[in-house]
Amino acid sequence: MSHVLFLIPIALFLGLIGLAAFYWSLKSGQYDDLEGAAQRILEDDDGPAED
Repeated sequence: MSHVLFLIPIALFLGLIGLAAFYWSLKSGQYDDLEGAAQRILEDDDGPAED
């Protein structure tokens, strides 16, 4: 039982850290252009191979 009393605050603390990281990613614009990222991977911007 004493282990549970030790692990619950740790789990809550780690959950709050994860939630804060998620809110930070929202505020910094990580999810603003989802379609652009999907299209950029399809573009072939490699030039001709130079020897």
